[in-house]
Amino acid sequence: MLTDQERIDIVRYRMECAENTLGEIENLFALKYYNNAANRMYYACYYAVSALLVANGIVTKSHDGVKQMFGLHFIRTGIFPPSYGRDYSFLFESRQTGDYEDMFNHDEASTANLYPKAKEIVAGVKEKVELWLAKNAGE
Repeated sequence: MLTDQERIDIVRYRMECAENTLGEIENLFALKYYNNAANRMYYACYYAVSALLVANGIVTKSHDGVKQMFGLHFIRTGIFPPSYGRDYSFLFESRQTGDYEDMFNHDEASTANLYPKAKEIVAGVKEKVELWLAKNAGE
């Protein structure tokens, strides 16, 4: 079990990872590394969503667990719109395809379409996490 300070530190760290990872994407587009860009979009969202779960005391042990708990606790309850759940799942699948499928490469158009969705999820989650930090870390 985490102490309150450990939870706060992990939440801050994961949100920092989310923002830093989003920052990598434009360079990957410029280099035409679209599979890597899709990977980083998913991971930016993963870091943000996992920060939100830690903040709320929700323990997961896998990427699927993060996706399921996000849906259960934050999408189904109406805290975030259903589009966040669909987009998060699509980003997950895009990352899987780009990382593990043979003879597959994302293209500029499809990857560029994912980018605003990733930014929206990270921004929406960040807003909730900042409220939690303000309440729990005195920020």
